[in-house]
Amino acid sequence: MMKRKLLTISILLYTFFSMAQTKVIAHRGYWNTKGSAQNSITALLKADSLGIYGSEFDVRVSKDSVLIINHDSDLWGYNIAKSDAKTLTTIQLKNKETMPTLTDYFEAARPLSIQLILELKNLASPEIETYAVAQIIKQIEEYGYNNRVEFISFSLHAVKEMIKQAPHIPTYYLGGELSPKELKELGCTGLDYHFSVFKKNPQWISESHQLGLKVNCWTVNKEAEMKKLIHQGVDFITTDEPQLLRDLLKNTLK
Repeated sequence: MMKRKLLTISILLYTFFSMAQTKVIAHRGYWNTKGSAQNSITALLKADSLGIYGSEFDVRVSKDSVLIINHDSDLWGYNIAKSDAKTLTTIQLKNKETMPTLTDYFEAARPLSIQLILELKNLASPEIETYAVAQIIKQIEEYGYNNRVEFISFSLHAVKEMIKQAPHIPTYYLGGELSPKELKELGCTGLDYHFSVFKKNPQWISESHQLGLKVNCWTVNKEAEMKKLIHQGVDFITTDEPQLLRDLLKNTLK
């Protein structure tokens, strides 16, 4: 009887601390709300207003080598890599804001407390990705954001470059095919995989923690999936529904 009680207490404590540790990251900012748009300054501000951990955003490079915030390779028929920054920054997003540069984004973040989760998209060549990583690091240093920016990418080359050029910046790989052990050997801070990867490899969560790695999971929008991952002890959940996840965590911990 005593062993059974101790086991029950252990399970409850593990569940409590797992939920307490799980943090919310707004996918492309808090865009899924009135007056906002994906990767907009408003989405960043609205994410910060929720009091959550982080706001994720996407970085590309314009024709004239300016770092531009946008998820897709083109918007309204304008290809980011084939257009200059002067043109791109006049293009309106769905909420009528103009497309921001990384400088615009970092400037808007000055008075905020939210972590900036920067995703460098796969670019046309390793050389351009190397350039982008160097420019990202330069701007991080200029703004004094060494403790505020975390780097993520599907490009293994970009991940390796960030670790090489700025090992102090937390860096996560998005691809989904590398094991925690392989990422540890690369020098990654952790793995940032789609939730389907953890369905196939649930042991990767505990393996990551045993290796001292953090675990982020994207893009989780359904409450049932959120609850499962919280109980599995993931460190972060990236979602298009940051308010839902925030409130779920609060209510569960009451």
